[in-house]
Amino acid sequence: VQLQASGGGLVQPGGSLRLSCSASGLTGGRLGMGWFRQAPGKEREFVGAIRKGSTATYYADSVRGRFTISRDNTNNRVYLQMNALRPEDTAVYYCASPGMGNPIMSSYYQASTYPYWGQGTLVTVSS
Repeated sequence: VQLQASGGGLVQPGGSLRLSCSASGLTGGRLGMGWFRQAPGKEREFVGAIRKGSTATYYADSVRGRFTISRDNTNNRVYLQMNALRPEDTAVYYCASPGMGNPIMSSYYQASTYPYWGQGTLVTVSS
């Protein structure tokens, strides 16, 4: 399984970005995916996730209402649409997959649930 995250960059506060994560080596579509981020000097934290085989999404309180996760089943891609970005959203963003498993809801929030990780894409929010 290989994950490739892209779409990061520099954006002004209040702006938007859309991150993309492509997955290879996973079949069947409707894949589950989590997004995490790690800011300089901080631990990796959960951002959001979409459940495998479902449209159910979960978000951290800090991004709920501003970020949206969606999935393209045909192309095995998951997107993280980020609106109303703030300087505190600056971080390296990672996509992660639970693989063929379908974890229970609470597990999607835990980094240990995901055996497969993308390389990360840097998002910088600054004026």
